[in-house]
Amino acid sequence: MEETHLNPDIAPILRDWDPEPGQGARKVTGLDGREKVQLRVRVGSFEGLIQFECDGRPDGAMPHGQAFALDHYEEAAVRVEAEGKIHFSLGEEEAKELFEESTMVYERYVILLSLEDYDRVIRDTERNMRLFRFVHLYAARTEDRNHLGKWWPYILRIHGLARIEKAFAARDFDAAFQALRESRRAVEALPPQADEVFQSERKRTIQAFAEAEERLYSERPRTEVERLEKEKAEAVREQDYERAAVIRDKILALKTESEATPKA
Repeated sequence: MEETHLNPDIAPILRDWDPEPGQGARKVTGLDGREKVQLRVRVGSFEGLIQFECDGRPDGAMPHGQAFALDHYEEAAVRVEAEGKIHFSLGEEEAKELFEESTMVYERYVILLSLEDYDRVIRDTERNMRLFRFVHLYAARTEDRNHLGKWWPYILRIHGLARIEKAFAARDFDAAFQALRESRRAVEALPPQADEVFQSERKRTIQAFAEAEERLYSERPRTEVERLEKEKAEAVREQDYERAAVIRDKILALKTESEATPKA
């Protein structure tokens, strides 16, 4: 059989690169038929590409024969706990393996968020939250148990924003506001920490949710009463009190009609 030699020069790939304006990332379909993300990297005058898997481990590895190292250790914990003899624990090297895996997943969901792939961002942040809890519960060393705690406000922010943006893209404002409320409660429930990273990320998360709320309120369809209330306020500002009075009467009529209508 004649061998096929691929040209290793990536110049044609870079030349044909046509991502969205302002983005250095794009999705492609690999030779294996799986979706992948490519990042265009510039270091000074040099250019290159980074590629990772959209599904499974970002690096495509199968640690311990599992899709993720976390899956392997979760199953090990279940087996040990089922025996009832000893408490499962993660050693230093095992915790390090999970930390490295969480970093890979984090790097992926940050890029996927920029590509508006909200379903995968939600999936990856949920997986990393599972990993956070697992390490905190089972790591043998105190420093390993507490290693990821400072990042809870950040991961809750990304997870919440992905849920909000997914609902917003579907123009489902009820779901968007519900995601916002649940995300806020999750952040408010976090035990306080003296760590500067935790405090800084918590502040940024609260601000990000406030901005998301403002956007949702500004973009959501207004009811007829809300539209008239805004129109009345504009009339008052313009000192057109006669028009304001007419609008006020319309609002009262609508509210009276609404209260008189039997609820289903």
